[in-house]
Amino acid sequence: MTERHVDPADKLAQLVEQRGLGHVKLGVTDIDGVMRGKYLASGDLLAGLAGGLGVCSCLVGWDCDDTLYTNNPEGVTGWHTGFPDMPVTPVPATVRDLPREFDGKGLLVLGEFGGEAAAVCPRTLLRNVLEEAARMGFEVIAGFEYEFALFAETSETAHAKAFRDLEPLSRGNFGYSILRSANFAALCERLMSECAAMDVPLVGVHTENGPGIWEAAIGATGALEAADRAAVFKTFSKDFMRSQGVLATFMAKFAPEHQGLGGHIHISLRATDGAAVFHDGGKSSRPVLDHFVAGQLALLPEFTALVAPTVNSYARLVPGTWAPTAATWGEDNRTCALRLVGHSASSRRVEFRVAGADANPYLALAAAVAAGLDGIRKALPAPPGCTGNAYENPGKAARLPASLAEAARLFRASAAARQWFGNCFVEHYALSREWEEARFRAAVTDWELRRYFEII
Repeated sequence: MTERHVDPADKLAQLVEQRGLGHVKLGVTDIDGVMRGKYLASGDLLAGLAGGLGVCSCLVGWDCDDTLYTNNPEGVTGWHTGFPDMPVTPVPATVRDLPREFDGKGLLVLGEFGGEAAAVCPRTLLRNVLEEAARMGFEVIAGFEYEFALFAETSETAHAKAFRDLEPLSRGNFGYSILRSANFAALCERLMSECAAMDVPLVGVHTENGPGIWEAAIGATGALEAADRAAVFKTFSKDFMRSQGVLATFMAKFAPEHQGLGGHIHISLRATDGAAVFHDGGKSSRPVLDHFVAGQLALLPEFTALVAPTVNSYARLVPGTWAPTAATWGEDNRTCALRLVGHSASSRRVEFRVAGADANPYLALAAAVAAGLDGIRKALPAPPGCTGNAYENPGKAARLPASLAEAARLFRASAAARQWFGNCFVEHYALSREWEEARFRAAVTDWELRRYFEII
């Protein structure tokens, strides 16, 4: 899209007029990382740039299955409020093409929840953390990489099979396979082209270990835009695959025999003059990187709920699955929670490996950055890094929560979370995770039926 980052509002209006668009799509990401929104008359969207557009406050009051929370009697929204409209403010700088809509002229604009709901808006939360980083003298650069699974199914066939025994797009374990990328070259090319058109540049696409599992690395950029790219990729890659007769999932672990799907985040800091502060000549990256890593390690257990947000997330965070189980770090060590990568000023960064593909990109990045900044503020010393297998030799590293219930308890009790994210967000988010865990406890799974139905 040549008119990238159309701002201020009058330039967005010119773009809408040039394309003759009667409607523009507005998208806003909810607490679960689901992009919600609708088509809006172009005039209404432009009029809403100043004061926001009225949208039902249920968008911050229900779960990913559109079921209203009933465990928040005094929350930011709920039956006690009558679910009035709340403002959603479009952000003109986020405008991007929708290449398969309105004859290739379609536009998407991302927005943020306003009013009282601003306190629980994921994008606003990340923006607030990044503004604090700027006050501390840092610009945050980030890039997301996602593992996702592809199936030769439709939504209808998957539902008919109860999401069991789905046909993977390809069979066999073909990690980094040139053969498989050649087999599906046309699909890859169309995906990369569509993502580029939506200003979500993919710098790498390859097959991962497991039938039908792929990975895409999104180009790094300023942190807020990086999270926007991630949110757009997760939503519209699924839509793109649907248009190709393929079903995609970003579920953390969709089958017990597979290792899980990660949503890793690469993070670096720059000073106000653009200098890379994670690198000091050819020497070890001290002291800013040390403090940043130390802060992330110290707060990982308390912030895990933000990066592992579903019951299913914890099926991935088990030993031997390429996902961490403790707050560990190491130089280029993929068994650790934090993998330090690169040896030059431009490449030195932290790979935050805790987050799954199911994580809300805004909240996951906010958690990773806030924890690191907290370590810089407090000048925390980093513990010794792990060498070899961090599952077997984690040293004195703190264990990560083993369930969503445990993670929610730690998050609610976290003084650092309240300092960085505010009491309103902490209470709302903890309640939402407790709700999610309670829904799971009330369910009867296939495993329980097979194990207990006849023998007990």
